[in-house]
Amino acid sequence: MTACPRLLDRIMAVMEAAFDPAYGEAWNRRQVADALAMPSTHALVVDGDGDLVSDGTGDVGTPAGFVLSRHVLDEEELLLIAVVPGARRRGIGAILINHLFDAARSRGITRIYLEMRRGNPALHLYRKLGFAAIGERPKYYRMTNGERIDAITFGRSI
Repeated sequence: MTACPRLLDRIMAVMEAAFDPAYGEAWNRRQVADALAMPSTHALVVDGDGDLVSDGTGDVGTPAGFVLSRHVLDEEELLLIAVVPGARRRGIGAILINHLFDAARSRGITRIYLEMRRGNPALHLYRKLGFAAIGERPKYYRMTNGERIDAITFGRSI
């Protein structure tokens, strides 16, 4: 997928609003553009109503969330998911992941993985959508203050 400038703008608008800088989890524009330039990377963007804008060219409202993933063979990794603070707790995250499941199935994907920092409030969402913890990386993430946080790996068949 070549990085359409409008798609990249939409992703970055959500990224800048959604990620707490203390955790250092947000990607910069170059990282997202480079990822989108790879044919195995996929992005989905939704507006505040949960309506999908897959290519960034639709005339929709302000983007409220996105998911970025990449596949290898029949497995897909959810790289990033974000929802702007004003649209949280309205089901946007679940809508994004369900769109990801549908898109991944159409690519022949049978399993989805993700990794998150321990204490991430998205844990409830992942469990509700059928993800199960399958591994842990102790002290994997480094916060901007130097503190280390464990990473937890989750998987789900689709």
